[in-house]
Amino acid sequence: MRTSTCVPALAVVTLLFASCQSQPRWYKGNLHTHTLWSDGNHFPEMVVDWYASRDYDFLALTEHNIVADHDKWMANDLVVRRGGRRALADYRKRFGTDWVEQREVAGKLEVRLKKLDEVRTRFADHDSFLLIAAEEITTAFEGKPIHINATNVAERIPPQKGTDVRDVMRKTMQAVAEHERQNDRNVLVHLNHPNFGWGVSAEDIAAVTEEHFFEVYNGHPSVHHKGDKTRPSTERLWDIANTTRIRDLKAHVLYGLGTDDSHNYHNTSGSTPGRGWVMVRASELTADALVTAIENGDFYASSGVVLDHVESDGKSLSIDIASQGDGNYVTEFIGTRRDSDQIGEVLARVEGDSARYFFRGDELFVRATVTSTVLADNPVFEGQLRQAWVQPVIPAGGSKK
Repeated sequence: MRTSTCVPALAVVTLLFASCQSQPRWYKGNLHTHTLWSDGNHFPEMVVDWYASRDYDFLALTEHNIVADHDKWMANDLVVRRGGRRALADYRKRFGTDWVEQREVAGKLEVRLKKLDEVRTRFADHDSFLLIAAEEITTAFEGKPIHINATNVAERIPPQKGTDVRDVMRKTMQAVAEHERQNDRNVLVHLNHPNFGWGVSAEDIAAVTEEHFFEVYNGHPSVHHKGDKTRPSTERLWDIANTTRIRDLKAHVLYGLGTDDSHNYHNTSGSTPGRGWVMVRASELTADALVTAIENGDFYASSGVVLDHVESDGKSLSIDIASQGDGNYVTEFIGTRRDSDQIGEVLARVEGDSARYFFRGDELFVRATVTSTVLADNPVFEGQLRQAWVQPVIPAGGSKK
């Protein structure tokens, strides 16, 4: 993990939202988004407009094994079959007939998909919104899906093959690292929806220590966020992996992201936008600053809960929650004790807008889940409540690397 010159290495303090740079602030963004460039069902400008017109500060378009840097035309028939019956009409209405490019090939209407740089120019007047080049590096091993996002790429990174799930993951990490070196840029790499197709186990996540980030929350309804009767939820995967990493491997702690994985923009079914995001505390709205802040653990994941402040001073982890109307909040501090057989136990439960946990000193890590009594605005499953996930802290004496 890179460490900035202003933010200290976080071996003792995993989350320290302070910076010697000028006036850091929270930025909201989605790091997992699809358009017609891969398997989404709307034009890229329409998708970007959805986020830019709401309260998002940044967005990464993460198409499967594609970066939108080349010419591509799509038959409107295919757009319609994906559910976009009015997609072209809405696209023309929003951006104008002078912007939308059409042609007829063999009697069929085709529409050109704009490249990422072209889309950026259309949103150039949104000086408070950042569009980041990214890719969902998509592969599998013996039917097990392995999807890994790379954010802030210069060009497409080819999918990797390997001898097993872990080998594919490692080789993907290595390919991204080589891409970083060749292009002299910070690239954020994270494992997507491990329970999708039950592709990646907690043991796999723990073993591939090159991987520092994964999606603890993904808004797609097919990713088994809650697990099932025999397989763990993504939160449980997080605790198992971090226990193994810290206790047995003396390896880097695993951080948890929240994402949309949005595909559908025409109705309320399927993977719709606005379900999961990250809040990043950075000094400026640039890809490099955001990636650096995330790599330093200066962020939290959310499906609706907003936090005002998160801090660890090495002695405790404290959280201040932004009140959002009539809802009440419960913060669960979760971790594994060094000599305990209980993985990811609830160490303390605090009600209210502020919560603080004092480290005993025997914790391998401590993280927090904040849950509101208010239902999520765009729920994935029945009864889903708004939540936020605070990154794991390793108390003094722990090992983070």
